[in-house]
Amino acid sequence: MRKSRLSLFKSTSMMISVVGIIMIISTIIVVAYVGYSIVSSNITNDISSGTQYDELAELKAEYGNLSVKFDNIKSTYYAGGADDVKVYNDAKLELSRANSAIENVQSALDADKPSNDVDSRLVFAKEKLKAAEDAYNSL
Repeated sequence: MRKSRLSLFKSTSMMISVVGIIMIISTIIVVAYVGYSIVSSNITNDISSGTQYDELAELKAEYGNLSVKFDNIKSTYYAGGADDVKVYNDAKLELSRANSAIENVQSALDADKPSNDVDSRLVFAKEKLKAAEDAYNSL
């Protein structure tokens, strides 16, 4: 009887040791995977953010060029009648909306908003800038 208890104790303690080692190894693997995911996500977000800053710079440059164009023709329309001034102001309003959309993108980037949120704001800003350009071309 003593021999069977000793054998049972040995096999049980061996089993507990093996399960403990397996649990330690699996914990290390899970922690490593989570760490890798976090680091990978941060790198991806930084790359995406860099691209978004580049797009924002392009939008600002296009806005600046369009704003100069508006300023160049301003005197022509203000020299005309009230209808000409209204047409010019309506077109200029589109330019102001584009500027607001661009500033919205800038604030989202400054606040570290999620990448998809910034991307949707970029698309909206591009649409508004396109509308402002169309308004200028219709003058």
